[in-house]
Amino acid sequence: MFVVFGGLFFLLFWRLLSIQITGQAEGRQMAAMAEAKYAREATLKAERGKIIDRNGELIASDTLSYRLIAVLNEKATEKGAKKPRHVTDFDKAADVLSRFIPMEKEEMLRIRDAALKRNADTYQIEFGKAGRDISHETMLAIKEAAEKEGVTGLQFIEDKKRFYPNGNFASYLIGFAMREEDKDGKVSTVGKMGLEKTYNEELTGTNGKVDYQTDIWGFILPKSEKKVVAAKDGMTIQLTIDKTIQNFVEDAMNQVESKYSPEKMLVIVTNPKTGEIYAMSQRPSFHPSTREGLTENWLNDAIQNTIEPGSTMKMFTLAAAIEEKKWDPFAEYQSGQYTIYDKTIRDVNRTGWGRINFLEGFQRSSNVSMAYLLERMGDRTFIEYLRGFGFGEKVGIDLPNEVPGIILDINPSERLTTSYGQGSTVTPIQMIQAATAIANDGKMMKPYVIDRIVDPNTGKEVVDHHEEERKSPISAETAKQVREILASTVTSEAGTGRKFALSGYSVGGKTGTAEIPKKDGRGYLSGDGKYLYSFLGMAPIDDPQLLTYVIVQQPKLELGQYGSDPVAELFTSIMESSLKYMNILPENSETYSTKSLSNHVGEDAESSIAMLQQQGFSPVLIGEGGKVKSQYPAEGTKLSEGSLVLLETEGDTTLPNFSGWSKKMTLSFKMLSGLDIRLNGDGYVTEQSLSAGAVISKDDPVVLQLKSPEDQHTPIEKNEETEDEEVEEIIGG
Repeated sequence: MFVVFGGLFFLLFWRLLSIQITGQAEGRQMAAMAEAKYAREATLKAERGKIIDRNGELIASDTLSYRLIAVLNEKATEKGAKKPRHVTDFDKAADVLSRFIPMEKEEMLRIRDAALKRNADTYQIEFGKAGRDISHETMLAIKEAAEKEGVTGLQFIEDKKRFYPNGNFASYLIGFAMREEDKDGKVSTVGKMGLEKTYNEELTGTNGKVDYQTDIWGFILPKSEKKVVAAKDGMTIQLTIDKTIQNFVEDAMNQVESKYSPEKMLVIVTNPKTGEIYAMSQRPSFHPSTREGLTENWLNDAIQNTIEPGSTMKMFTLAAAIEEKKWDPFAEYQSGQYTIYDKTIRDVNRTGWGRINFLEGFQRSSNVSMAYLLERMGDRTFIEYLRGFGFGEKVGIDLPNEVPGIILDINPSERLTTSYGQGSTVTPIQMIQAATAIANDGKMMKPYVIDRIVDPNTGKEVVDHHEEERKSPISAETAKQVREILASTVTSEAGTGRKFALSGYSVGGKTGTAEIPKKDGRGYLSGDGKYLYSFLGMAPIDDPQLLTYVIVQQPKLELGQYGSDPVAELFTSIMESSLKYMNILPENSETYSTKSLSNHVGEDAESSIAMLQQQGFSPVLIGEGGKVKSQYPAEGTKLSEGSLVLLETEGDTTLPNFSGWSKKMTLSFKMLSGLDIRLNGDGYVTEQSLSAGAVISKDDPVVLQLKSPEDQHTPIEKNEETEDEEVEEIIGG
């Protein structure tokens, strides 16, 4: 016995000595084994990057959601526990859950039975997509119902979901992202369409982690060090889109869609001075949170689909003729029809208007007038001008899968039909780019929609887009002359654009009625309303601040209605609302006495306020006074009596009375003051959460309630009053 136990003792002693010296057991490092047994890791989830508009208003972001779990295993409930931590009556639990999540009770029972069949000791189950992305309100409602009916064992795990607060809002531009499970079972938010997909890598953050050590029961060991790797949130993408103007577009499109039920619609609103896209939308459309309304079409029609533009192309034919000095507005031609080789083209009314001059021909949208202009300048020269305007090649906008379109120029008849917008194809974004050359005194601007991309973890700008001028085929003088002629299509008795007149603003543009190719490629559709109706217009015409392209395809028309009716309703509603929102003063109202705003930057605030009041303006001080750091509006802006002028200085800000302020002015105050001002609604301020005169810090939120003029009777800024005006209708191309 002594020998046996003595031998065992020496073997054990030698084993312990060997492990102490080598640090290994059975060829494995003991330290690593201990680390593996006791080390723990907690994930710090990163937020997907935000998408915001030009003023910082939210378009898309992550928000808190919950994942539902049902605990099945009885071992989850400790002995002696007053309340079970597992589901004691799954039938009753399924009955409660079926009222709140999109899954039938029978399906829940099937999931439970399948899990227990695979493993009788299954600890918990989930309910797939139906049990994810549960809102805070729904979670509370489920808990309340479960408590009331004695259901136990339901747990909620905090999660993230993509939130689109504006609903159906530039949906084909923004796209959507959704939770997706990979082959390893890891669930993450992935962009599936639009900007969410294109910039998925930039928007996706990097999760962090916390490393720590525990005992065998999972409790953190005393004095153990935690190693924290912070999560890195995704990039913030700021767009050129203006939320207010985009809402004007969405509202107008909803009304026209309800009234005319067209097959398709498209609207693009642009700043022609810079190429910034202020709004972009199409119909049919969908809600990005639910995907309700999403059809088999996943394309952004502004850049990924081509159209035959119709008579809107004539403004570029006109511009080429003027630049080539081949335009004589008072020279006459015989309207009606024109034959080239074996092809005859006709004017919209088939017989024409007899012998008329070229100016009237353009106002009436005569196809034949384009044919004679081609004779004068040469059809090959015309095609070169079109290429100079950017047709036939990609614009290069910061959006994916752009298509170039096709300019047909193999034979003379193709070049002829191209002059009035048939045969050749373009994208709507190409039409916008080309029209900036006319609106912007010969300077053609590249359209863009991404303003900048910012790393929220460092505040550093990763991408900062600036306006980009393209080589233009026309001069400033030509552009001005084209604008004058475009304005005449709206003001002339013969003009096809009379219904596109704006209340208080001069406007110019060109109507279009294009044939639609059949799906089989054999000819074109025919019949009432089976056309693509459009208008490409700009205002104010002397110095255009907005350029808008509206397309309505195959509207359902009643007796007495014309295809240009829904186009005009869209254009006038969007343009009038947007111009007023931008504080662009109406031109034809005699009630307004305007003055140019002087420069007060660098001057004493007190004396500047006195001077502005003497001039009839309403100055608003941001800060405590002293030297003026900046002002809004800028020097030279023409303002009517009583208009607001913001003066920024150093120090804490005293809240003004926001009643009657426009959303544009409120956002300007927010940016200059840096205060946490939160806006609910659109239009003009009717209520504010903190009283005027309060001195607040940048951490104190101020909530402002806004309503549109038709919804309330609060006085609004004098230079933003509205009035209605009906215009006569002229049937045209």
